[in-house]
Amino acid sequence: MMELTTAKSHSPIYALLRRPPPSNLPPPRSPKPHFSPISFKLNNFQFQSQFRKPLFAAPTPRRPELRPTLCGNSSNAVTAEKRSWIEAAGEAVSTAFPVWVALGCLLGLLRPSSFNWVQPKWTVMGITLTMLGMGMTLTFDDLRSALAMPKELFAGFFLQYSIMPLSAYIVSKLLNLPSYYAAGLILVGCCPGGTASNIVTYIARGNVALSVLMTAASTLSAVVMTPFLTAKLAGQYVAVDAAGLFMSTLQVVLLPVLAGAFLNQYFRGLVKIVSPVMPPIAVATVAILCGNAIAQSSSAILMSGQQAVLAVALLHTSGFFFGYALSRMLGIDVSSSRTISIEVGMQNSVLGVVLATQHFGNPLTAVPCAVSSVCHSIFGSALAGIWRRDIPKKDRDEKQDA
Repeated sequence: MMELTTAKSHSPIYALLRRPPPSNLPPPRSPKPHFSPISFKLNNFQFQSQFRKPLFAAPTPRRPELRPTLCGNSSNAVTAEKRSWIEAAGEAVSTAFPVWVALGCLLGLLRPSSFNWVQPKWTVMGITLTMLGMGMTLTFDDLRSALAMPKELFAGFFLQYSIMPLSAYIVSKLLNLPSYYAAGLILVGCCPGGTASNIVTYIARGNVALSVLMTAASTLSAVVMTPFLTAKLAGQYVAVDAAGLFMSTLQVVLLPVLAGAFLNQYFRGLVKIVSPVMPPIAVATVAILCGNAIAQSSSAILMSGQQAVLAVALLHTSGFFFGYALSRMLGIDVSSSRTISIEVGMQNSVLGVVLATQHFGNPLTAVPCAVSSVCHSIFGSALAGIWRRDIPKKDRDEKQDA
């Protein structure tokens, strides 16, 4: 047996069989899978089972759609539908803001007696209610954020008391206005921003908190700035009632806005019900105020001719344009630049009329101030109608994220 094994190991055939395979040969192929009908069906069943529904599942019976009955809590659907109609109507009225202001001004010019029913206390009540509605769009965090914008506040204050006074002086020289018209134009250019600028900013979907703070800052500083600039540019010193100006600003601007922010912070359900009707109230208030201002000075406006109207129009066009352009050049965002433009371009014309009547002997000095209330309202409402549709990209993205 030993000899047979030794002879077998020395044979060439055995050595050939014992030699390892060469390394340069390709790796062996894996055997092709054999698909039988049974295995294919099983694999297909396993693959289809990964989906939520099987491939050949029986159709599930469709449940009948249940409509809400109009009883109990289902009345919320009807309330929501009514609210949507109110919001749509309010949006339509607010979008046509320039039309309503123009109609109010035209009615006041042609039929001054149409505004005899307007009383000063009703005017104050309308402005206060409008500022309350503006405050309902804010929170205390919004006001704190506006206070944390010193660049925007300082830029608005500087442009307010530089663009408008200088533009009034340059326009009066270019048009060679009579002394009484020139004094009235410079006086209205040196006045602070008016409450109407807050309402226009609110309708234009601007930075309402910034607008309110800018109006408060320019109004309180008008005690010093308006007499100083009027004396330097018009050669006539005018005294401003500091206490009266402070109280009116507190009563008409600051307190209603703070009250609205308080309601928005702690009574959101009430604000959600009331807020859809606030923009139409603001539009109606501005239209009535402009028509009443025109009605009180209609004869003087008709007698003044085109020169005073052209001068005032150029003054406010300069304020709106340079207020926006210079704000953008300073790197301020679009929404705040629009707010500054509205704040600079719209003046407290009522204060100008009061100061012109008290401190200037010629009654025609108040004509540019009266015309100013019309021009800035028409221009501002036109900008509000345009900017209300064109929401800045940053605000649009934030609204979508919310």
